Amino acid sequence: MDLAFLDPLYETPGPWASVYVDLSRHTENTVHERELTADALARQLADQGADEDTCRAVRDAVRGLRHATDPHGRALFARDGRVVLDPPLARRPAGGSTAHWAPLPHTAPLLELAGEDPVCVVAYIDRRGADFELRSAALGSQDAGTVAGRQWPLHRTGSAEWSERHFQLRVENTWERNAAEIAEALAACQEETRADLLILVGDVRERRAVHERLPKRLRDHVMETEHGAASRLLDDDVERLRAEHVRRRVEDDLGRFLAAREPGPDGRARAVEGVPAVIEAAREHRIDELLVRLDGPDAHREVWVGEDPDQLAVRRTDLQAIGERQAWPARADDALLRAAVATGAPAICVTSAEAGDAPVGGVGALLRWK
Repeated sequence: MDLAFLDPLYETPGPWASVYVDLSRHTENTVHERELTADALARQLADQGADEDTCRAVRDAVRGLRHATDPHGRALFARDGRVVLDPPLARRPAGGSTAHWAPLPHTAPLLELAGEDPVCVVAYIDRRGADFELRSAALGSQDAGTVAGRQWPLHRTGSAEWSERHFQLRVENTWERNAAEIAEALAACQEETRADLLILVGDVRERRAVHERLPKRLRDHVMETEHGAASRLLDDDVERLRAEHVRRRVEDDLGRFLAAREPGPDGRARAVEGVPAVIEAAREHRIDELLVRLDGPDAHREVWVGEDPDQLAVRRTDLQAIGERQAWPARADDALLRAAVATGAPAICVTSAEAGDAPVGGVGALLRWK
């Protein structure tokens, strides 16, 4: 998951109110129930020591969702009487609506609840050209352009005479030229939109011709579907392909992590696990990708943090030893996510079903070396 959207949470110090609102229930009493939820969450924050202005801001924001049609929920992050960020959730909070008041924003649940929203370009391909469509949960569906290839000749004949064979060769050349133009335009569209996934729709021959002509950098970002180019993909079809893309990427990242735990030829491991080792990597700005298993025993253990993202330690005295005078207790996963955001590192959420007991303790990292 790209964590850049969390940047606003780390531009100012806490403490922070972190609220996860379950909006999955829709009944004739929804408006009244959400007003009660707003009051209950504000009380929870007050009981944990939140200031009155921030409690009021959260209560007003949740009440503002009383008519919302979100299928799952919303996260709210507030401080000093203002909601700073309110991302939608891709899954409902399993424990219902909750509120947290802590020195750092409680962002770890977003790894599971917000999920990834890979932007994809759907290319509807035929022999004459292609239509591009931009799709994502946040963007919905948007037209992303059209490619019109050479229109003649495009159809084969059944004759075996020389002139007809020559005509068929010209048909093959037309297909190949059109496929190359579509691939070039699709690569440009991906670069412009920063799409994570390219979905090719059309007959097998046309899809493969375009796929083979795409730049190598995009080969792992392509999926094909059996739908004909004349029929538009339904939302369920796109969601299934997007989910499969995310699953494959998590499997690939986990595989890289497991392999990187072994020292390389230079004697260095390219991955570490366990809170102490990952904290050391965070302090040295060496996290290339953070892995969190939310049910890991150490993911929510207490660590100590300072004002800056790279000021974190297992013990308070460790921070004092490096000259940090102020320190606050925080959850390990939240502290490491702040450090990852600061250095532009992504994070993935792995489950025990996918990873077993890896990473050890529930926290690991792939490393970057200079």
